[in-house]
Amino acid sequence: MRDDERKETWDGFRELVNMTPAELEKWLASEESQSAGQHKDGGESTGHASGRRILGILRTEKGDLSDDDYEHMRKVVGYIRRHLAQRPSGDVRDTRWRYSLMNWGHDPLE
Repeated sequence: MRDDERKETWDGFRELVNMTPAELEKWLASEESQSAGQHKDGGESTGHASGRRILGILRTEKGDLSDDDYEHMRKVVGYIRRHLAQRPSGDVRDTRWRYSLMNWGHDPLE
């Protein structure tokens, strides 16, 4: 990945992933987190698995991030942007929409 692509990805990720590692870790341990999203064959949801990966990225020094990490960060940015565009009307505090975003590291109430 080129340096300009890394910078764009980094900037988008840091802008959209607004949960701290501690907040994300606590969230991922919750029942709401584990029940949100699409589950393949009754296993872990895609978003929950992504949240665990995001947690690792947040705890890694920028200079130690791999191209694979940056590819996942790009995926996270795209997911969050698409999902935000689908915001339902009304109070979203206790919705699957919010819970799904939080699995991807973004709390829309922040």
